[in-house]
Amino acid sequence: MKSNVYFIDLRATYKENLVSKLERLIHTAGLSETIKERDLVAIKLHFGELGNTAFIRPVFIRRIVDSIKSMGAYPFLTDANTVYAGTRSDSPNHLATAIQNGFAYSVVGAPLIIADGLRGRSETAVTINQKRYKRVYIGTDIVEADAMLSVAHFKGHELSGFGGTIKNVGMGCASRRGKLEQHSTVAPKIIMEKCVGCGECIDHCSQYALSLNENDEKAVLDSKKCFGCGECILICPESAIQIEWNQAIPVFLENMVEYTMGVLKGKQDKTLFVNFITNVSPACDCYPMNDAPIVKDIGIVASKDPIAIDQASVDLVNQEQALPESCLTTNTERGEDKFRGVYPEVDWTIQLDYAESLELGNRNYSLTKI
Repeated sequence: MKSNVYFIDLRATYKENLVSKLERLIHTAGLSETIKERDLVAIKLHFGELGNTAFIRPVFIRRIVDSIKSMGAYPFLTDANTVYAGTRSDSPNHLATAIQNGFAYSVVGAPLIIADGLRGRSETAVTINQKRYKRVYIGTDIVEADAMLSVAHFKGHELSGFGGTIKNVGMGCASRRGKLEQHSTVAPKIIMEKCVGCGECIDHCSQYALSLNENDEKAVLDSKKCFGCGECILICPESAIQIEWNQAIPVFLENMVEYTMGVLKGKQDKTLFVNFITNVSPACDCYPMNDAPIVKDIGIVASKDPIAIDQASVDLVNQEQALPESCLTTNTERGEDKFRGVYPEVDWTIQLDYAESLELGNRNYSLTKI
């Protein structure tokens, strides 16, 4: 049986603006079936690093908040702390970043709660008994919420091919320990011929796993300290740090899917998923910048199925012609895989196939435009 995915384009009229269309979308997709009166509702989103401008605009989140409040429930905006060095690695800085990016209470109408506490240690172990993990570690405030809305910015991602609902839920809701577990197979390698010893990677490594060799002033990686966050890969101006592509990415994707399973355990009927297919940047919103989008703004989708919504989002992106001034140099035509064009070594289908094998949803979907 096909799963239902609902879609709105970005057209608007004086009778119905875009934020009003968004409200109609989430109600059509099943908001009233997901949330009950007096529910504590986690709205899981990404507040964006300082300097990044691709994240979802707070004005849209405000309308989602207002819709939930109108049902007598109590929404809060949430994310979990990062493991890499940045502006969201502890709750005070994370909250300050969210407010600076426009997610203040006066704007969005809901409190901000960092789900895994001050330093990322407030976690709950959820038993799943799967291939990669027997139990997973999720931010406690997300586990304890009665219901959840995943509101994801759909874009490219250097480790998962794309970042959508599954990444927003599986990676985004994990505590610091949970994020470390998922990344543990993604230690990079250093191409010595390319390294110029500039030290940029050292300055950005939160685990002090990188240093300069005293003899030739080339970067050296201590694999025992590295947890595979991948930040140094993008930071290196010479592309001298690269992922070991052997087993790293397939394992990482399965890790992320099993964490998604843990987050959704007990909330299968209490979760709604929304993807904003706008400003489709080639990399994650975790970076303090964002490159030009790879395709035009497309619209917003919503579904009760986390797999179907990501599959539909990929298909909608791939149906578009690549924008001429983006980073894409291959797979630029309609129908070609834009995410494999950006990250040819990453088979993004692994996450959807594995999630389907765990019965988290269905890759077959019916797309309804409203």
